[in-house]
Amino acid sequence: MKGIKNSPTEESLYLEYSHQTEGCILPLHTSVALFLLSYCDCKVFTVCLVLSEENADTSLLREVLSQDLDIQVISRQALPPIVQNCCLPAVVEQPDVFCRAGLAVVLRHIIQKSYEAEPSRKEILELLGFKKTCLKACAEVSQWTRLCELTIPLAVENFLQESSDQPPAIPEEILQLERKLSEPVRVHNDDKLRRQKLKQQKIAGVKPPSSKGKPRGNAGAQQPCKELAGSSKSLELKVAFSKLTVQDTAATNREPSDIRKAKTSDLPPLEHVFAEGLYFTLADIVLLPCVHHFLVIICKKFSEKLEQFPLLASWYQRIQEVPKVKTAASKCGIHFLCLPEVLNSASKSYLNSNEVIAVEEQNDPFFTGGPRPTMTKLMEKGIEAMFSPHPCPSWTLDWNSLPAAVSPKEGKMSTDRALRKQQQLNNLVYMVLNQAKPGDRIVDFCSGGGHVGIVLAHMLPSCQVILIENKELSLIRAKKRSDELGLSNIWFIQANMEYFTGMFNIGVALHACGVATDMVIEHCIQTRASFITCPCCYGFIQNTSKFNFPKSEKFKKTLSYKEHMILCRFADQTAVQLPPQRRLIGKQCMCLVDMDRATAAEEHSYSVQVISMEPESCSPKNNMIVGVPI
Repeated sequence: MKGIKNSPTEESLYLEYSHQTEGCILPLHTSVALFLLSYCDCKVFTVCLVLSEENADTSLLREVLSQDLDIQVISRQALPPIVQNCCLPAVVEQPDVFCRAGLAVVLRHIIQKSYEAEPSRKEILELLGFKKTCLKACAEVSQWTRLCELTIPLAVENFLQESSDQPPAIPEEILQLERKLSEPVRVHNDDKLRRQKLKQQKIAGVKPPSSKGKPRGNAGAQQPCKELAGSSKSLELKVAFSKLTVQDTAATNREPSDIRKAKTSDLPPLEHVFAEGLYFTLADIVLLPCVHHFLVIICKKFSEKLEQFPLLASWYQRIQEVPKVKTAASKCGIHFLCLPEVLNSASKSYLNSNEVIAVEEQNDPFFTGGPRPTMTKLMEKGIEAMFSPHPCPSWTLDWNSLPAAVSPKEGKMSTDRALRKQQQLNNLVYMVLNQAKPGDRIVDFCSGGGHVGIVLAHMLPSCQVILIENKELSLIRAKKRSDELGLSNIWFIQANMEYFTGMFNIGVALHACGVATDMVIEHCIQTRASFITCPCCYGFIQNTSKFNFPKSEKFKKTLSYKEHMILCRFADQTAVQLPPQRRLIGKQCMCLVDMDRATAAEEHSYSVQVISMEPESCSPKNNMIVGVPI
């Protein structure tokens, strides 16, 4: 293919294609990926459009595809087997055993490979933001990642397909983005920039808005982006575009005394230039095709509704000033609209979700506080912390006879920690060996460096083992160990676990943090697979878009959400350095939280046990939840 740079491994990028509407390729994930490829001028991948339906019309594709890209059109049946088990978009290395799936993971990989191919283009790497974390947190944990990666693209797709001559309901996700743009910006040098802005305002004779007594989340909405939209001289724009043009901001002299001594609460908030704050990032790349196609419909049919989005309109106009954006967009069939002057709508006070929860908790008349009253309430209903007996507490792998790369010692950890990790693996491997049959597919969720999956792949050569992990470097380390062992029954998938859609027989997770354990159990229940999970980080458990706690009907009848959170908080207090009585209460709370999880699974026709790993000293988080479908 013309223009491809030499790369250590050949990689194929698979994008889904369903149809086109209003000059837009759907699903929008595909439009976003094509726009990023165009912006990065990336030609390091073999790009394949995968037809979601065999008879999909591709006759108009060339009109909205970049002429610079050589794109193949294939059927879903032609996908490599590993990709057939994942949501698209996906990238696969040759040979087809390492796959990256899901929009955020794939886009971050495209950026990394593009920068490696052209290290002189620093602006490509800058898309990953401060500390290279833009859209790195998975959508289940990060509301922002979920909004960009999942809910806005899906909401706009539905809007494009449902819009008619009657004004449709504006997607709540778009309104949420408008509100997000009204919030003050936080950056790593926040204090310094706000003091510079205060100095700038004093020189200009502008009275800074007081933030005293007003919600922080609405402080930036007093004059929505008026300064940013109307003047290229604002501090935020100077900072933003100095980075975009790869120039260092000029060193400033020491600030005057009144600026240095100003209270933080009296400093003016920084306003959004781009989606995440002051800098152009991957989030803007993701949102641009979505917002553009939304605005096309609004301007064409319901232009009066544009007044609802002054900040989004300002962002849309400003993003066109970013170098290479217009060129990249036009190659993908995105031709920017000339929006009319948008009047700033009156600011509205929005209560964020965290504030709502706080108000609900304060008004909860049934909250009793502390772990003991909560445990007493459960005991009165006949619910006590009780463990099922360990089926074989003395069983152990013969670690000395196993190849070196199988042992967790290969992970460059201390001798004591490696011993504890081996003890943890003894427990999980025993449970899996007791259930696995030849030909079974076993998934190691949240696999990290592959300690569990690699042992299982070595011990069960007749089974296929799949490692699923969101962190790229951990999975690369696991693959290196697998290659040393010559394992041929193992796949590696960098993705959020919900992007793995394949069937499997057993799901395993060692120390999946917080709600990740609940996600593993849920994934197994949906597939009717057995599960062996060892939970961790109980203090991170909280209600999410998918889960509410307590989970089981039995526990819901007794405990409020806040009482359950008390159990979770004290369940984390099991460290060896704590007093014995405190650790005992922590262990009991840990058991009760896991009993709620077990009971919820039993309500889905599973036989479930909560077992304490042996020896208990192998980890402060030494519970196992073992479930088998009935």
